[in-house]
Amino acid sequence: MVDIHPLVAPWGRFALRSFFIDAPEPAIVDTGVSESPEGMRAGLEAIGRRIEDVRWILLTHGHIDHVGGAHALWELTGRRAEVVIHRDDAAMLRSREAHVDEWREGRGRWLTDPAGEAEERAVLQRAISGEMEPTVLLDGGEVLDLGGVAVAAHAIGGHTRGAVAYVVEETRDVFVGDAVQAYGAASGFPGYEDPDRYRASLELLRDEIRPERLYLGHPYRRADGSPFGEVLDAAGALEAIQGSLDNEACIRAVVQPYLAAGPVATDSPYSPFQAVAEALGYTGDPTLEPAPFFTTMNAYIAQSGADRGARP
Repeated sequence: MVDIHPLVAPWGRFALRSFFIDAPEPAIVDTGVSESPEGMRAGLEAIGRRIEDVRWILLTHGHIDHVGGAHALWELTGRRAEVVIHRDDAAMLRSREAHVDEWREGRGRWLTDPAGEAEERAVLQRAISGEMEPTVLLDGGEVLDLGGVAVAAHAIGGHTRGAVAYVVEETRDVFVGDAVQAYGAASGFPGYEDPDRYRASLELLRDEIRPERLYLGHPYRRADGSPFGEVLDAAGALEAIQGSLDNEACIRAVVQPYLAAGPVATDSPYSPFQAVAEALGYTGDPTLEPAPFFTTMNAYIAQSGADRGARP
């Protein structure tokens, strides 16, 4: 039996959930932001482990709250840890500018604040500890050897192109980062870049991977607003995965008529998606970072082929 220990990394309104896999070659799944690795040190010392002994840094995807601390953590291991990420998200480990491009091509297209891009750059400068080249690039289907503990990597794109599930094969412990969002975290809305791939990945998790325990990257919520715990058993995992599928289907059903009618500019902060927000009962602030509302709306626009440019 492999022990798994949560390592919470606070950041702004959100708390990232990193995890320590206590294998012969220890691993940390996701790294938080620049200051997070130093905070992990105390958590590891409390269980009699040293951050210097970590030999694998497993990144579930390329967003800043998951990779921002990667360079700092790698340095703390004496640059001995393998840094693992999917090929399709590797640019976000290599370059802060890749994050700016993602912002500009996604949610940034729908925001009116002219200072938005400059603010995004400032956040990236603080939150990303350093640009670096990954040591292991994944395509999906690989099995990593953590000193006799086999961890399979499954491509589960949708939240980002290169999202990955790491599965401890012996125990079916499954780490998914942000690929299972249910009804959203603190923002109250799920975020994904490709709705069809998001659904397909959720179905893969539900029907084929079938976690015995599921580890989520944030305190995602049920439909009633109550948060899921750090570790979900098989029944809880199924609830979170199915809730994610149900919520995506609900959002899709509301968005599709909007796409047929075309965008309508309003004075609403949700413009030009005000009708969608109202139909879904979404009342969160779509401008707060990292807020997924515009990211997800942009995803449906891009998927439909009805991309008409930002803000009519």
